[in-house]
Amino acid sequence: MSEFLVLRNAAARRTASAFDGINPGVATTFAQPAPEPQVETHDMSLNEVVSAARDPEVAAVAIPMPIRLIAPLGEEAEAAAAGDAWGIAAVKADTSPVSGDGVVVSVLDTGIDKDHPAFSGVTIVEKDFTGSGNGDRNGHGTHCAGTIFGRDVDGKRIGIARGVKKALIGKVLGDSGGGSSEMIFRGIQWALDEGAHVISMSLGFDFPGAVKRMTDSGIPTEPAVSGALEAYRSNLRFFDALMAMVKAKAAFQETAVVVAATGNEARRDKKPPYTIAASLPAAAESVVSVAALARGAQSKFDIADFSNTMPQVAAPGVDIVSAKAGGGLRSLNGTSMACPHVAGVAALWWESLRSAGAVRPTASLVVGNLIARARTDVLTGNATPVDRGSGIVTAPQ
Repeated sequence: MSEFLVLRNAAARRTASAFDGINPGVATTFAQPAPEPQVETHDMSLNEVVSAARDPEVAAVAIPMPIRLIAPLGEEAEAAAAGDAWGIAAVKADTSPVSGDGVVVSVLDTGIDKDHPAFSGVTIVEKDFTGSGNGDRNGHGTHCAGTIFGRDVDGKRIGIARGVKKALIGKVLGDSGGGSSEMIFRGIQWALDEGAHVISMSLGFDFPGAVKRMTDSGIPTEPAVSGALEAYRSNLRFFDALMAMVKAKAAFQETAVVVAATGNEARRDKKPPYTIAASLPAAAESVVSVAALARGAQSKFDIADFSNTMPQVAAPGVDIVSAKAGGGLRSLNGTSMACPHVAGVAALWWESLRSAGAVRPTASLVVGNLIARARTDVLTGNATPVDRGSGIVTAPQ
């Protein structure tokens, strides 16, 4: 027996009808119209896994695998004397007429320092999926949240969508920055159930960690690699199935734009240089994958040396000033820092579309604007489509 994750569509359950029993040969039960993702954990044998996969309620089955935060690169800097975060002007949030008012944002990360002045006036709903308790003793989640909706700190602007009044903070990574895929899937389900319009994830599935966990348990390297590959593949299918349900649910009610960092494994500054493609969850269907940009020459932006390839869009990710757990500000580098810029701009587009009143705002419309309004004229020639996707995201003007 081993532990498996099961993605069930609760809406597919057949519910009793008043006409049951009148004609036993005719199905007289009905399904709920909107998909309802439900993540479960079960100890099952392989035969039971095969049987579960045939259940019409079951959308996917996956082997749990480790996840980790996408660790910032380079030395962090105290930002007490720094100016406003440069990414805000780069994505034109400083000239946008909207602020994210009425939009619910979820940050799935290491938690949050909710007492930080950057979050004054925000209703913060916390839920811990790790067992380590609410709060942020790592600092990663606090920094990401500050970029999305942080208020000004000591007169310095750090937040893209400063009008957001409610945030759902799912702690899916423990204090050391690690977790499991069960935690992230349950976090997404929770955020959706709580009405999130935008979900931000600066984390990745830890393939090397999965291999190490198996070899540490005595499994030889070759079967360990094979097992980790199967776990990764099953989680990719699980994620794709979950996102397909989220997309289908949008036909019935508001659902969320899901944004994820591509990862920091590329090394364009090495000899020879090399790049790595976006990893999970950024590589999953219908997830907005985000690359990192740095300030380049002549007031243009360049792709960051570490930023993984195959993103949909790009955003500032080098020398990003945001909230520091415990108080104050600090500067960090990484696609982890680019991802919340896109989440913040997505919140601005939600409000803009809602205010326009012409059509009902949907996640697909928000994503469409993120991609269609992305700019390339402010990027250097080194930032090719494979590196930066459609370009740098742009707030509504």
